[in-house]
Amino acid sequence: MFFKDALLILFVCWISCAGSDAYGLFGFDVHHRYSDTVKDFLDVRGLPEKDSLDYFAAMAHRDHLSKSRRLATTPASSPFLTFFGGNQTYRLSSLGFLYYSLVTVGTPAVSFLVALDTGSDLFWLPCDCTDCVRSLNSTSGKSVELNIYSPNVSSTSAPVPCNSTMCGRRRACALRRNACAYQEVYLSSNTSSTGILVDDVLHLGTDEDPQKPISTPITLGCGIIQTGDFLDGAAINGLFGLGLDNISVPSILANKGLAANSFSMCFGGRDGVGRISFGDKGTPNQKTTPINVDESSHPSYNVTVTNLVVGGNSSKIDFSAIFDSGTSFTYLNDPAYSVIAEGFDSQVTEPRYQPERKIIFDHCYSLSATQESYLAPDLNMTFKGGALFYVNMPTIVIPRQGGYAFCLAIVKSEDINIIGQNFMTGYKIVFDREEMVLGWSESNCYDTASGSNTLPVSKGNKTSDAPAPSILNPEATPGSTNRSSTSSIPPPQPTGLPLGNGAARLSSIANGLMMIIASLFFYQFRILSS
Repeated sequence: MFFKDALLILFVCWISCAGSDAYGLFGFDVHHRYSDTVKDFLDVRGLPEKDSLDYFAAMAHRDHLSKSRRLATTPASSPFLTFFGGNQTYRLSSLGFLYYSLVTVGTPAVSFLVALDTGSDLFWLPCDCTDCVRSLNSTSGKSVELNIYSPNVSSTSAPVPCNSTMCGRRRACALRRNACAYQEVYLSSNTSSTGILVDDVLHLGTDEDPQKPISTPITLGCGIIQTGDFLDGAAINGLFGLGLDNISVPSILANKGLAANSFSMCFGGRDGVGRISFGDKGTPNQKTTPINVDESSHPSYNVTVTNLVVGGNSSKIDFSAIFDSGTSFTYLNDPAYSVIAEGFDSQVTEPRYQPERKIIFDHCYSLSATQESYLAPDLNMTFKGGALFYVNMPTIVIPRQGGYAFCLAIVKSEDINIIGQNFMTGYKIVFDREEMVLGWSESNCYDTASGSNTLPVSKGNKTSDAPAPSILNPEATPGSTNRSSTSSIPPPQPTGLPLGNGAARLSSIANGLMMIIASLFFYQFRILSS
């Protein structure tokens, strides 16, 4: 703690010597999802060749689905808000398996590729930094430039004064600038973001067709110094905190009366496309459970599990867990971990497999060279209030010498329980902060029929330099019916993300996401926000 405070004091002394100017004009570019710019920027694989018949058919199909979704779910009198340009989010394999979105900030508007994290509060961007990531390589081999935020070039930017309510606790004052300094320390190889808080405009739009642009003042972090995994692992171009604190964007939108104090995130299937909508409180038929409120700790989307069902075995158990979109996989401590792992192990017929190099998963099983499918026990959770949650993606396929194996995609935790985004796959999750409930309903993020319940496994070439999965968790947070496996589940992952309950089928799709997961260079990328 002394080290953290000393770093913050040194930073305040340094930053107090700087000044700022602000000039610029408003402007923005709009790119279609299948444009070369977006394909390069978002690392999208498997899209049709530009100008081919499949290309235009895919464009028309996607746009029709998107428009139908908006017309079906958005009230004409009070449309939801989303990021300007659309509500799509993208799961990126090359950046820790987190969901990302393009957001635009400032005047003129500048775009950033930010990770969406319900486990932290502050929205920060790399800002006037000398040691930060300025480009990334696309799948085509081209280098894609990443924007760096600068208050000096945004005419709507201003430092947050020290007496502002947004300065809050755990922050210091840069006296010469009368600016609020912050340091967010994350528990992962000295990972942190340090800078000052600034006010600027975030460019949003209504979640309807056509979209109505809306710009609103927000407070964000000007991240002048990034360290650790923010330089090469995940969230290299900014982190969009969606937590409960008043500095998060959902809180700001609600306090300004621009949207209801609620938002939804959809976690898609095969194509890795999701959705985000601010103001969305879900539907009357969604399932819900209360969000636990603990005034003595960092507030989070913490819920209570009361029962676990693994295959045909039901266990009454009571534990709390955080729904965190900044976590690639699910982390559970005992007794919950052992209940699931032992129940799963006792029902799998394939032989146990021990990878040559240690990975984060403890329970893996070999698939024969001719095996094209496997059966995994169903996994269901019952939450406080009695609502059932069927886990669509409890396993993941990895390569091994001479074939493949599958693993129970749950990591044993030594502290808090986290329900990661692999468990959220196939659902629209509603974070209703007004009613303090978490809601969910099945969705493939296109509001169409899910189709087959088999999920293909990619058989691409193994990549040895792949990043590890990410976890973005708040440091201060403390830590009985089976559903038929024939029920519809999300469409299959084009890059071979975790396989779901029931039968899972192997295919020959190349360049799979599971190859990145199973590169066997796993390390536990834990980022615990202070």
